[in-house]
Amino acid sequence: MLSGLIGNIQHYSIHDGPGIRSTVFLKGCLLSCQWCHNPEEISMQAQLYWEKAKCLGCGDCINVCPCSALRLNNDSIDINENICEHCGVCAALCPSLALELLGKTMTVPEVLQVVKKDMLFYESSGGGVTLSGGEPLLQAEFAASLLHELQREGIHTVLDTSGYAPFEQIAACASYTDLFLYDIKHLDAQFHQQLTGIDNTLILDNLHKLAELGADIWLRTPVIPSFNDAVWHINAIGNLARKLGIKDVYLLPYHHLAQGKYEKLGQVYKLPGLAEPAQEHMEALLQILLDKGLNAYIGG
Repeated sequence: MLSGLIGNIQHYSIHDGPGIRSTVFLKGCLLSCQWCHNPEEISMQAQLYWEKAKCLGCGDCINVCPCSALRLNNDSIDINENICEHCGVCAALCPSLALELLGKTMTVPEVLQVVKKDMLFYESSGGGVTLSGGEPLLQAEFAASLLHELQREGIHTVLDTSGYAPFEQIAACASYTDLFLYDIKHLDAQFHQQLTGIDNTLILDNLHKLAELGADIWLRTPVIPSFNDAVWHINAIGNLARKLGIKDVYLLPYHHLAQGKYEKLGQVYKLPGLAEPAQEHMEALLQILLDKGLNAYIGG
């Protein structure tokens, strides 16, 4: 039976499409966005997540690990990802829940069973289920199958994507997707490479093709100070939206709330000290889009 690697299923989400939603996070992403607020979803493998503040230092996790992947290093737990088999035994036995296994293999019926518990919220708010990540199109066959089954249940479907995938995969999902949340990080190929590790040629080509299919699309741009928050850039995004017949554009202000996740994963945060954009600047960028007759929003 078709299965996918699920990082998390978040209930009562109000920022991943219309209404109250359940967001299914699929693990795996080929981009390396410097500001990524879901670093736990980048790896295409399960991972152990250790939270220092909760750790008792008891060593129980070390004692039960069947592959000796854990060791106590002063006041921290070192995890050797090269030999860890991600069995979850250590996390299951951790008395303080300081260890968490990120990534669970689930079938389409198993995911449906979880999200259908929120049907009353979907029906009362015009919500539904959003597939996010990571990049859900890295598990395109599973994503398409799940979206199909969700629609068969009468549930509104959203696919949150960077657009970095073969268009055939996007088209396969489009048949069962009511709304795309399509991320545009930067319109300049060189800056996009600097920001994410890849250029944007495929992403922009796919956006044009998706618009030609008549798909319902919300463009979303993370606003990163000194990287992509220039007036000319937001103006260009507005022009692109108008050219493609896209009416809804969302500006997502950078925040550093995810910085602690990197520490828990044993990773280095790439933008330490970067200030969040001022509200006045965000409102000025918003006005550029509104003046073009677009439905523009900050956040969401």
